Amino acid sequence: MTEPIRVLQILGIVAGGGVEAVIMNYYEHIDRTKVQFDFIVHNDNKIDITPKVEAMGGRVYKVTPYYKNPVAFMYGIYKVIRNHHYRIVHSNMNTLSAFSLFAAWAAGAPVRILHNHSTSSPGETKRNIMKFMLRPFARLFATHYFACSRLAGEWMYGKNMVDSGKVTIINNAIDLEKYAFNSHKRKILRKGLGLTDEFVIGHVGRFMFQKNHEFLIDVFAEACKKNPHMVLLLIGDGPLRSAVEEKVKKLGLTDHVKFLGLRNDVQDLYNVMDIFVLPSHYEGLPVVGVEAQANGLPCLFSTKVTKETHLTHLAQFLDLSTGASKWAERIVSMKHERNEEVGEELRQAGFEINKEARNLMKFYTKLSTGGHMKM
Repeated sequence: MTEPIRVLQILGIVAGGGVEAVIMNYYEHIDRTKVQFDFIVHNDNKIDITPKVEAMGGRVYKVTPYYKNPVAFMYGIYKVIRNHHYRIVHSNMNTLSAFSLFAAWAAGAPVRILHNHSTSSPGETKRNIMKFMLRPFARLFATHYFACSRLAGEWMYGKNMVDSGKVTIINNAIDLEKYAFNSHKRKILRKGLGLTDEFVIGHVGRFMFQKNHEFLIDVFAEACKKNPHMVLLLIGDGPLRSAVEEKVKKLGLTDHVKFLGLRNDVQDLYNVMDIFVLPSHYEGLPVVGVEAQANGLPCLFSTKVTKETHLTHLAQFLDLSTGASKWAERIVSMKHERNEEVGEELRQAGFEINKEARNLMKFYTKLSTGGHMKM
């Protein structure tokens, strides 16, 4: 029997974020008899994907994180590629892919894919300096260019590269049936969370500057003034969680805000919500925005989220500069009826995972026979 094409996916950090969710979605839906994924991750991640990956026939290699020792990180990747003779290396670390793709180039991998999932924000000065320094090197050591959206593509590669067709847009596709609204699960989960008829605002995201939790708390505080019968669900974890918890406490909102942490049932928890809010400082194309729309939820995104997230009629956008009070007004005034017929809109937009996974498999198959060194 012919061995499947093995693609080495470099994730680095695994912290319940959107990037690994996207790659794992594709992994679960490709034909693994034809294309198999192996993974490189940091050796200090709190989430271990090894059991799940091995159950699907893949391998997980753990290396020293770049932030502890970038040389050891690159050498770890180099050894994996050299020892196992990977032809296709797919790096999902945005500008930090400069490290992983340099190692892949040095190890002789002929196909080196740079996949950009994000952009930048003026509010992250130190992080942006690093991003702008690494961006040209990430491009230099890549042979093929992916992005999750046109905005993310233009940020990483430039408008001319995107317009010329040299950048492949890989949609953050999902299993639409998995995220479809389920009234039975809504009743069970709301009861389990101690909810009855409260109006639930939902958010899924890592506690970091990008996701703008502090502003979300301000918005929620204003919304509670207009409707005190509200609850905010925060799903995720991250370095800023304790600061957000402290802010919630100071504002006297402890009884109204539920911190659910990292969950493996996020697809079910969308059923609990009545509206989904994402006030991010920047995004590529957030997979949570796709998931929330697939559940039929009204969605309110900041204008820093690419308009490409406007996949259905459920999505609305609002500028962060309008302030927390205006955001609260919009949340209260939006039509809150869930629409359960959005699946076809998402299919037409190219976000149905089975079809998109087949397209990605065709791409890998083509690359496996035609890869070339760029330098």
